[in-house]
Amino acid sequence: MNRTALLSVAGALAGAVAMAQATAPAEAAEGVKCYGISAAGQNDCANEAAGHSCAGMSEVDYDGMDFKAVEDEEACLAENGKLEPFEGQNPEKT
Repeated sequence: MNRTALLSVAGALAGAVAMAQATAPAEAAEGVKCYGISAAGQNDCANEAAGHSCAGMSEVDYDGMDFKAVEDEEACLAENGKLEPFEGQNPEKT
């Protein structure tokens, strides 16, 4: 294989890896998404409703659009969280 072909293959592979990383959505930790229980910067992974796609990107304490993964529904309710996103901050936490 000549140098040009090798560089072409390397470039194609690098591009494919970059594209795969860019299009793969961040995934939540295992468990139930519990909204309104995370302090600013303590949320888990992606949340399109809040407008970001990375863990630790929340800017407001106990935002109803940000979640933290918990073991089960009971654990969420014990933290005064909700199982669905909601507008505003969690009044039980503020």
